[in-house]
Parts: sequence; structure tokens; C-alpha cells
Amino acid sequence: MSLQIYNSLSRNVEEFKPIDPKGISVGMYVCGPTVYNEVHLGNCRTFVSFDIIYRYLLFKGYKVRYVRNITDVGHLEGDVDSGAESKIDQRARLEQLEPMEIVQKYTNLFHEVMSQLNTLSPSIEPTATGHIVEQIEMVKKIIENGYAYEKNGSVYFNTKKLIEEQKGYGQLSGKQTEDLLQESRDNLKNQGEKNHPTDFAIWVKASPSHIMRWPSPWGEGFPGWHLECSAMSTKYLGDTFDIHGGGMDLQFPHHENEIAQNWGACSCKPVHYWIHGNMLVLNGKKMSKSDGNYIMPRELFSGTSPLLSKAYSPMTLRFFMLQAHYRSTLNITEEALQAAEKGLSRLREAMIHLEEVKIHENDAINSELDTHINQVLQNAFDELDNDFNTANALAHIFGLVSEINKMKSGLIDWTSISANTLIKLKKNMKSLVYDILGLQNESDSSHNKDILSGLMDLILDFRRQAREEKNWAKSDEIRIKLESLGITVKDSKEKTEWVQK
Repeated sequence: MSLQIYNSLSRNVEEFKPIDPKGISVGMYVCGPTVYNEVHLGNCRTFVSFDIIYRYLLFKGYKVRYVRNITDVGHLEGDVDSGAESKIDQRARLEQLEPMEIVQKYTNLFHEVMSQLNTLSPSIEPTATGHIVEQIEMVKKIIENGYAYEKNGSVYFNTKKLIEEQKGYGQLSGKQTEDLLQESRDNLKNQGEKNHPTDFAIWVKASPSHIMRWPSPWGEGFPGWHLECSAMSTKYLGDTFDIHGGGMDLQFPHHENEIAQNWGACSCKPVHYWIHGNMLVLNGKKMSKSDGNYIMPRELFSGTSPLLSKAYSPMTLRFFMLQAHYRSTLNITEEALQAAEKGLSRLREAMIHLEEVKIHENDAINSELDTHINQVLQNAFDELDNDFNTANALAHIFGLVSEINKMKSGLIDWTSISANTLIKLKKNMKSLVYDILGLQNESDSSHNKDILSGLMDLILDFRRQAREEKNWAKSDEIRIKLESLGITVKDSKEKTEWVQK
């Protein structure tokens, strides 16, 4: 079965055909986090989903250039065209830090959570602030091609021109031309300096309160939120590339405006396959800090959330997320996490049992069980070929778990299975569970814990020496640095302990 992908642009499942004439290289761009706060569980689900897609493409032999950006400027609260203070500026003022300190702090925390969830690092992780020149050049091209105009130091994309030319604006989000024009008429009073209410800023004049600003041909300002992804995706993947992904909430306006910008710059549509992941809800409701209906990853992993009775490991969370198709809404509850924890434990036990099975020398056997095992393995891979359906793939994997447990208990004589089938079962189960689904091996996890424990003993020994020498500044420096990495140091008369958040 060839790989089939649901394309959000066509709203159809399509056979995946790379742009590369040799069919080997694949370019994939995924919208990354805005680093003004800790990454939330909804973001985590999106990045885990695309980690599966990345892993499966690699497994199938593609050479993938995976680009995932870091938004570290220009993402505004509310109206992105208002020139108001950005989220990063707001956080910088709140925490009394430089904006780049905020960016670094929350980028580090994002990477930490991604590591805990065992996601592979992207090939390239560009930042918006590192590509200001490219964004300014793209604005120039869009203006030269007649798709943008400058007003009082800001530059706006001319969406009306695109709509009138019937170039597909609104196709990705399903908004029809009439709907967009009606919205425009309804919002005419909020038009401001734009020529048309649907126009959006691609370069924003910085207000006096805006800390992050750059010189440009139109005055000091900063790029519009949508511009960075157009500039960085095409820089590293070309004017047209294979896959662009992100959360479903980004379809409009972010991804719709990316398509418009790329058309304005090069008269070409940027992406062949648009992939969007669905949302994560908590106890049947949308996550909301104001309602207290939210859990941060660190609270889930440490058991400090008032909504949970205990801690759940990152691999339990990952396993839980894999139990639903990435395009389905996923409801996180304590009962579901408990079930995921049990399911993951059962899977890990089966993998240990399978590892213990010895390959015998008799390869003449061709039993019904051989046929069954080979068919179930094929079914699991077919489900992954069917738009990366991890939920159905897991169902087939657990069918094999039952057979492995029967071997362990003696209900199935493993010598009745051919050597070739046993070799294939061992190899493919490892590929499915560890390489594709990314469910970290228990021994790997234990090994990492041992390394961390050894390093912490060494660090606390240095801190103890500093305290004995009454070098309180150095002692506090070590404690504060550890806290920034999610490790709390607790001093008592008897001993010093550490706890990983």
C-alpha cells in the first residue's frame, strides 16, 4: 500500500508523491511555538503528531528535511495588525527581563519537554529574529508584484486583489469569496488605515512601547506574524515544497495568509500537502486558564496538578496521544491516562518477553500462526500508510501483544513458528514501537535516569563545597540554574535532596 495523506487543501485523501523527481527527498515545514510562555499540552500533541509523520517518512526511506520554526517576535495578542505590544514584550516587562532572555528561557523549556516526549529534533530550527533580512526582502517582492502597499510605516497585503483575481484565497480554510467580502462589509468600521478590512500586515510600524524593532525601507518596525513562516519555509525548502503542517487553529488566518504571501512573492502556491492536527480538550472542555481547566506538561509529569491524583510519565502521555488519529479531537481525562499507563506497561512487558524468545533453527514450518502474524504486521503498517493512523496501528500491535503473551505463558509453542517469522516479528515490533511510534525503551529511560542521578551527585558535591567555604553566591547560583532546568534543590540539616519537576 502506498502512503496516503489527507490534504487539508483539497479535503481529500491523496497518494503521497514527493516533488523530488527521484522520489527520495521530502521537504516538511511545521509551525513551531511562540516562545513567550511554557508550551502547553495542545502544542505537545501537535508536535508529537508531526514527530510520528517525520519518523514514518524516515522509516519508509525518504530523506526528509524537517524545518520547524521558533516564533520569537511579532506575534501579537489580539489584532496582529494593531502594532500593539507583542506577547514576548509583555512577558519581558512582567518578568523584568530582556526579550531575548524570555525567548531563550522558554525555548529551553520547550526543548526540554520535547526531549521528555522523545520527539526527534528537526533538521533546521530557524528563528524569526534570525531571518529579518529575508522577511524584508519578501515584503519588497510582494510590493513589486503589486500585492502589497505601504501606509504610515506599515505594509499591508492586498487580499482584495487576490480575491478578485480568483487565486484561491480562502480555499484552505473553506471561506468562500462571498463570505470574506461579507466579513469585510461587516467590519468596515474597523478598517483603520488599511485599504480593505481583509488586508493584513506583513510589516508593522513599531509603536513606542514595542521593544523589538528593526530598520526597514518603511521605517522601524517588525514583521507580521504570518510573514516569518513564508520567508523561512521557502528559504530552506524552496518556493514549492511537499508538506506544511500545524494545528487546525492555524488554518485561518495564519496558513491562509502564508499561501497569499507566497503567491504575492513568486506567483506560486507553496505547498502540495497541507496537514493539520486537531485539538486536545481536558475533561470534555476546551483548556482555559481563566476557568482553571488546564494542565501544563510539568504538572502532569510531576503530579502537581490539582486536577490529577498522581504523576504520569512523558511516555504515558505520548502513548495516550497515539491512541487517537491526529485529525480527531482528543479528550484527556485521568481515567484515560490511567488506561494509557496500563496499556503502555502491557506493551513494554510484551517487548521484554519477545526479546527473550530464542530463534530456533527450524525454518521449514509454515503454520496458520505464521500467516496470522505476518498479516497482522502488514495490517499495522497499512494503517500507518493510511494517513498515519496510529490508533488503528496500535490496535493491530496489541493483537500481536496477545500472541506474544501466549508464547510467554506456554499457550503457544514458539517453536511452531518459523524462524523467519520470529525474526520478522522481533524486527518489525521494534520498528513499530520504538522507531516509528517513538515509545522510548524502558531500559533507555532507566539509563537516562542513572546518568541524571550521577550528574546531580557531582553538581551537589560542588555546591556542598561552596557552602562549606561560605561561598553563598556560588551556592545560590547553582540552585537557581538548576531551578531553571526544572530541578528543585531542598536543603535540610541532615542532607540535600533534589526533585525533578
